[in-house]
Amino acid sequence: MPDTMPASGARWTAAVVLSALLALFGSNLPAVAADTGTEPSATVQAADLLVTLPVKGRAPKTGYERSLFGATWADVDQNGCDTRNDILNRDLTEITYLTGVPCTVKTGVLADPYTGTVINFVRGTTTSSAVQIDHVVALSDAWQKGAQQLTTEQRTAFANDPLNLQATDGPMNQQKGDGDAATWRPPAKGFRCEYVARQVSVKARYSLWVTQAEHDAIAGILATCPGQQAPATVAAASSATVVYYANCSEAVAAGAAPLYAGSPGYRSGLDGDGDGAACEG
Repeated sequence: MPDTMPASGARWTAAVVLSALLALFGSNLPAVAADTGTEPSATVQAADLLVTLPVKGRAPKTGYERSLFGATWADVDQNGCDTRNDILNRDLTEITYLTGVPCTVKTGVLADPYTGTVINFVRGTTTSSAVQIDHVVALSDAWQKGAQQLTTEQRTAFANDPLNLQATDGPMNQQKGDGDAATWRPPAKGFRCEYVARQVSVKARYSLWVTQAEHDAIAGILATCPGQQAPATVAAASSATVVYYANCSEAVAAGAAPLYAGSPGYRSGLDGDGDGAACEG
């Protein structure tokens, strides 16, 4: 965590921030010591959440492999649709599907928030790559900033968390690589505030850290959009909300537990006894 604290009279206190974090993310938080006597808030500003992230140097990339974050596009919510198609269904409009495969997107239209362009998606060997799914916090970046200490289950949840995923222009995704906010931002400046706010939320959710350069870059962007909220979920174009709980503590903190099969947020990974009800205790 940075050595300096906000001046007296700043709009937040440690107790207020921690209460808001507990409301958003449950017990899966970076270490923050504070009296939590204040009633939890339903929202927290991204700039306030950024203050809670530890600031450290980048760890070596040694040992990183994509497989350490689970199978590529695993069906973690057990809805019969892999994560790539879940996100295409969330982010595209005018969708058509492969015959006999209800969740597999055949065609659609992406209003790409990274570039500000419109992309017509057509599924195919040579065309599917025109729209790729970006990890807002790249897997390699996460590996070098704390994910080495996560379990395989936690890394799989990270790699498939809708909050950390965004359909975008394929070449732009390749250009980003594993860049963090200090080295890469979306060309469409109007999306940068939401983009870094999601990075902050993801890093808080999975107890990851930021480098000093990354912290300063995020703080600089958020200074241009005071009041930017730190999202806990990402709304779909239909105004429905993709609900994902990394663990039962999050579901309990959100007041959603227990979760039943077929309800928002339920997935088999949270249902230890497989009885169709998760996070009961």
